[in-house]
Amino acid sequence: MKKYLLAVLVDNKPGVLTHVSGLISRRAFNIESISAGYTEEPDVTRINIVVSVESKNELDQVVTQLGKLIDVIKIVNLSEVDSIERELVMIKVRADKSNRAELIDIVNIFRASIVDVSQENVVIELTGQQSKIDGIIEVLSEYEIIEIARTGAIALSRGPVPVKQM
Repeated sequence: MKKYLLAVLVDNKPGVLTHVSGLISRRAFNIESISAGYTEEPDVTRINIVVSVESKNELDQVVTQLGKLIDVIKIVNLSEVDSIERELVMIKVRADKSNRAELIDIVNIFRASIVDVSQENVVIELTGQQSKIDGIIEVLSEYEIIEIARTGAIALSRGPVPVKQM
């Protein structure tokens, strides 16, 4: 299975995300992550979808089917162009006086941030590529991870050309 990141521009209407995700899942393609948010145009939403498919032919099927949806404006496979991809993760880790200094060192090594501290835990925030996030989770697994919230991938193409013009 190979993963592809698709940027899908859609009309900003209720139910569009449900239509897009439903179409992909009905076709038995796996959605690794999906995120949606506003764009520079208030009537357009950008959906970033990471899909796993067996072949390029299956990916073409996904793109073709998505393109048939009425609210879809544009679909770009950002895996095939030079792009910048990031994820956000927040990790709540058990922390007390005995291990807090070690956790701070790990946070600094990964260029993460501690965004909340209590007597019993810390919340760490990190933005980066999937491998970097997987790395900090692996290191922190030696401590007691209480909770993880992860966004999934978002991406922008490099250079001056926006997705809507690709």
